[in-house]
Amino acid sequence: MGRPVCVTCGTQFADAEQPPATCPICTDPRQYVPPEGQRWTTLDELASSHGNAIRDEGDLVGIGTEPKFAIGQRALLVPFGATNLLWDCVTLLDDATAAEVERRGGLGAIAISHPHYYSAMVEWAHRFDCPIHLHADDAEWVMRPDPAIRRWRGEWLPLGDDLMLVRLGGHFRGGTVLYRAGGGGALLTGDIIQVIPDRSHVGFMWSYPNLVPLPAAEVRRMAAAVEGLAFEAIYGAWWGTVIPRDGKAIVRRSAERYVRALQTTPG
Repeated sequence: MGRPVCVTCGTQFADAEQPPATCPICTDPRQYVPPEGQRWTTLDELASSHGNAIRDEGDLVGIGTEPKFAIGQRALLVPFGATNLLWDCVTLLDDATAAEVERRGGLGAIAISHPHYYSAMVEWAHRFDCPIHLHADDAEWVMRPDPAIRRWRGEWLPLGDDLMLVRLGGHFRGGTVLYRAGGGGALLTGDIIQVIPDRSHVGFMWSYPNLVPLPAAEVRRMAAAVEGLAFEAIYGAWWGTVIPRDGKAIVRRSAERYVRALQTTPG
């Protein structure tokens, strides 16, 4: 079969004659296997029916697969010296996408918030000859091991050029956000901190599809971890999930609201 890709979460696995019986990322209770069961595809099959849209997203550039595939997140190109850092990842990497990314400066690194967006990260790393920065606490979820993967430890990792990875945990133990200093500051959160329809607040969950909350103490800890950062904008995981201003205050009051909701008896 080559390298099987899970249709539900978009994760690419290592070379195999037959796909695995199950996808460990989807059988984990933070994700799910759909009622019709586990299904697999390949990058070639995906490219025959899908393409990537590349367009402005706030002050950055987004890359998202159309029609929607798997979880449906979009990646972001973040200026990184003379090149770019790819924040989060999408499964599809075709020639047209690679050419457009090269036209915009290529990739100097890849960093990913959590395992649901690992997708085909190794394909991207090989195509652009760049490293992948993943938090070591989530190493068990790597389904295609590769020397391009660099596991970092601790609470933050400065990358240079005003970029820093910050471990927040929450959704996953190694859940990571990308902090971009300068210009008011921006926090790229994937769904470690979730941009929700009410743009005056954000959300925190252990499992989003299965609606499992986090403990109040964990949300307090996550909010405290970004309290020392100066940022206005928050970039979520999907097209249009951008909060352009007041991001730090929004995270603070959202955490306070979350804790109140868990501690208050419904009336």
